Amino acid sequence: MSKKKKEIIIEDLEIVDAGTEGVGIGRHEDTVIFVPYAVPGDIVDVKAIKKRSYYHSKIIQIKKPSPQRVEPACQHFGECGGCKWQQMDYTMQLHYKQKQVVDNFMRIGKFPFPQVNPILPSDDIYTYRNKIEYTFSTRRWLTDTEIISPEKFDNRGLGFHMKGMFDRILDIEKCHLHPDIGNRIRNAIRRYAIENNLSFWDAREREGFLRNLVMRFSSCGDLMLIVVFYNYNADAEKLLNHIHQSFPEITSLLYVINDKLNDVITDLPVNHFAGKTHITERMNELEFKIHPHAFYQTNSKQALKLYTLTKEFAQIKSHEIVYDLYTGIGTIALFVAKEAKKVIGIEYVDAAVESAKENAVINQMDNTDFFAGDMAKIFTQSLIDTQGKPQLIITDPPRAGMHPSVVKQILEIEPERIVYISCNPATQARDIAMIIEKYKVEKVQPVDMFPHTQHVENITLLVKK
Repeated sequence: MSKKKKEIIIEDLEIVDAGTEGVGIGRHEDTVIFVPYAVPGDIVDVKAIKKRSYYHSKIIQIKKPSPQRVEPACQHFGECGGCKWQQMDYTMQLHYKQKQVVDNFMRIGKFPFPQVNPILPSDDIYTYRNKIEYTFSTRRWLTDTEIISPEKFDNRGLGFHMKGMFDRILDIEKCHLHPDIGNRIRNAIRRYAIENNLSFWDAREREGFLRNLVMRFSSCGDLMLIVVFYNYNADAEKLLNHIHQSFPEITSLLYVINDKLNDVITDLPVNHFAGKTHITERMNELEFKIHPHAFYQTNSKQALKLYTLTKEFAQIKSHEIVYDLYTGIGTIALFVAKEAKKVIGIEYVDAAVESAKENAVINQMDNTDFFAGDMAKIFTQSLIDTQGKPQLIITDPPRAGMHPSVVKQILEIEPERIVYISCNPATQARDIAMIIEKYKVEKVQPVDMFPHTQHVENITLLVKK
């Protein structure tokens, strides 16, 4: 049996930095201490446990709050791990997001780069998310007050997973990140389910009727709700009818049957119950049809700014061929298509490519073409030979960054310019380091897409030497 690690009390710890995982950072006897929910400038007492070369800790008392500490808006802050920086003034959040980009380029990339442009803040720091997912559970996370109370509480919950716990859900009363109609819908569904004794999913026992809710909101006023059941029966029909009658704001009411052990539904068919099968989003004069499984930037207003900057960085000329790697439903490809001779979009999800083609027709863009498949297998010399050599490559990969074979192919093609958009500056820095022998970093522009979190989007322009 392993020996339990001893907790120590560290008093008057000064928080001097904020880490990429959204935690405060202090030092004790030349050892780093990670302090969740601390703000740089705080003086705190913590309870800490040694973890090899660092301490992980919990705040016992804030002796002296940082001037940049603010009152969190959310009643769930401190238990819900979604907004780790809600207690930090937004200006300071932006500072540490920009610092994250610079640090990763210096420490991981180790390549020369110009002064980073000031990070572009989000107009809305609340209600900015256009997509959210909630989980039903029979194992609701109990607060400290509930644990010591002699009163019995209902353990059913509908909310977010507790960090590191696959079976524990923090019951959410109000989330500030999406429009409030989403809170009203979620709370009404939970209330109906409890009143009608519908079983919630038990991840340990692998049983239960209600599993998940997925909501998508559009700036055009559309609202999609997907209810995920373990199986479809009369109770499911009654619940969906209740939702349909109670919330006329829902323009697309859908459901999924998931009898698997995990919560992933992207590989499962989506069934139509009422309204449309999609929602519509607009970006300037463009219109995008978004189907249930389609990816779309989570902050719609900032997405427009992100793509506008991408187009400015790209400086596309009318005779140029553009390749858009990881194109999704074609948002970037269609956003820049008017400036180019031709745009080729490549994406590994077949359904996304079909949506991209559909969106090209909707927007009457006849100079675009889209290809589906593994990026490393599709983005080859054969494609270049048939579609033409690009003068510009725009790449917007997932958090893991680009596959080495994709980086190699870019080096072989040698486009004049590369615009690299990333939601993970660490993997972006790693990838740029692999092509820096042939390219110079010309511009760097962070964009805040996710206020109150540690995440940051970053655009980098690379020009062939």
